[in-house]
This record gives sequence, structure tokens and C-alpha cells, in this order.
Amino acid sequence: MAPKILLDCDTGIDDAITLLYLATLVKAGEAELVAVGTVHGNVAPDVGALNTLRVLERAGLEGVPVAVGAVRPMAQEVAYAHDWHGADGLGETGLPEPTGRPVEISAPEQIIRLGRENPGELTLLAVGPLTNLAIALLLEPSLPTLFREVVVMGGAFDHQGNITSHAEANVWHDPEAAELVLGAGWPITLVPLDATHPTAVDGRWLDRLAEADSEVARFAAQVLEFYATAYTRSLGARGAVIHDALAAMLAVDPSLAEYAERPVRVELRGERTRGTTLWDRRRYADEGDRPAVKVAVGVDATAFQERLLAALL
Repeated sequence: MAPKILLDCDTGIDDAITLLYLATLVKAGEAELVAVGTVHGNVAPDVGALNTLRVLERAGLEGVPVAVGAVRPMAQEVAYAHDWHGADGLGETGLPEPTGRPVEISAPEQIIRLGRENPGELTLLAVGPLTNLAIALLLEPSLPTLFREVVVMGGAFDHQGNITSHAEANVWHDPEAAELVLGAGWPITLVPLDATHPTAVDGRWLDRLAEADSEVARFAAQVLEFYATAYTRSLGARGAVIHDALAAMLAVDPSLAEYAERPVRVELRGERTRGTTLWDRRRYADEGDRPAVKVAVGVDATAFQERLLAALL
């Protein structure tokens, strides 16, 4: 059956590419995008909601409910990623206002309502900070029993962080929320930097996209050029890591990755390690009743790159 996806995002550039990818699946009958919620992260959630509507309309997928969520983390100041995504979140493309508008309810309320209305049916795909999910858990403790699965793009284990030396952005933006979500006991697949970074697209991949003559491909190439410029310092060459699209692809086809299952915790107090995701690899480790998380530890990078390019073309 085609997965029914509730997307929680902070629509910057890789979120936009993910929306374009999901729109292709929806049109092909391979997935259903039930709704979208936005959260602080790459941009403010109201900006992210308008970006989401812009991208969905550009992809020809209108009528998907988009709800605005948490404007700040649970226990720290808000921060945005304008250097990576532009002040507008879409590479300073200056797109016009979307035709649609966000729905009235908040993103956490939308998570709860849709979970109650579709018990055991939905995949909750979270590719931004986890504040909306954490708020929903606090409001509805039975939430973990209502979702088929939760796929989270976040964390770093054997890979360096992308905010600090240890912390990945989505977790770092709200460590308390991530700790709550990862310990809640619902079926979680975590897609960390260890899995996303090996899928980085290079200059040739970007050139193949730019050569395409379609509105969606031209838009994708335009926003990714801003992203690739930002990534040059980190990758050492022209390219980009489209993190969120990998999480979406694994939500639809988990066979593209290899996994390990261990409880995952988030460091909350370290002066230099706050936001770090940790797992204990020792065979004799006693994690008490901490639930295990399925972590993507390896991925078919070539298959990811080719499937994503085919969708955008």
C-alpha cells in the first residue's frame, strides 16, 4: 500500500526538494501526502508554511493542508539557518505569494487530530527540529500508539556534527524535544548524518538537473545552486547534501538502507556537547527500559541520487 505521510518540516532548500520528490510520488500513486506542519529551524514556521505552499503549488500539488507550528525551541533561544538557505528559505529566489494559506489549527494539534482519525495508518516524517512532535506528545500521551511509524532526519554518531563538532542541526535546534521524541516508544527510524552525507550530490549531478527543461527542474536547480555554494566550504567542492530527501525516500522504501537498533539519547547539559546524539555500543550496556530506535547506518547512495534526479526531471 502507498504510505500515508504526515510531513513535519522547516521548509528551506532540502525540504523544498523533498516536497518536489513527494509530489512526484503522490502523482504516481506511490504515496499520499496527508498534511504538512512547519516548525522553527531553517526559517521561522510562518515563512516555512508559505514556502511549503509555494513549492506544492509549483509542483502541481494543491489542496494539502499546511499548519504552522512551534515558533521556538522548548528550552533555548531560536536560531535560523539563513546562511544555508537564504533569508527567504529558498535561496533568495523571491517567489511570489502562494495562492493558498495555512490552516487555522497548529501543527501539534494537526498531528494529534490526524493520529486520532487514522490510528495505525500514518507515517510521521519529521525533517526539522522535533518541537511540534514533542508538544503533541505532551498533549496526547497515547500518541505513539496512533502512528504506523515515525521517520526522523536527525542526529550524528560516527559522523561529525553540522552545527557543532558533535551536534546535528535538527537535534541541536531543540535537544529537549529530540530527547522526548526519541524516548517516547513509538516505532522510530532515525536517519542521521552518517547516512545522509554519503549521498551528497556532486557538480555533475547538479549540471544534469540544470540541463532539464521543465519548470520543476529549473526551480530545483535554482535553489540548489544557492545550497551548493553554501556547501562548498564543508564538502571542498561543488555539491550538496539533500538530507531530508533521503529520509523521505527511506519512509517509502526502507530497503535502500542498512540499520542498527539501539536506544538513542540526547546530551542536554554539556557545554560543548549539547545536542549530541548518543548510543551505547557495548554488548553489556544496561539501558533500562529505554526503547530502541532503528538507525540508518548505511545507504545505497547511487540509488538515492538517481531516484531523486529522476523525480525532479
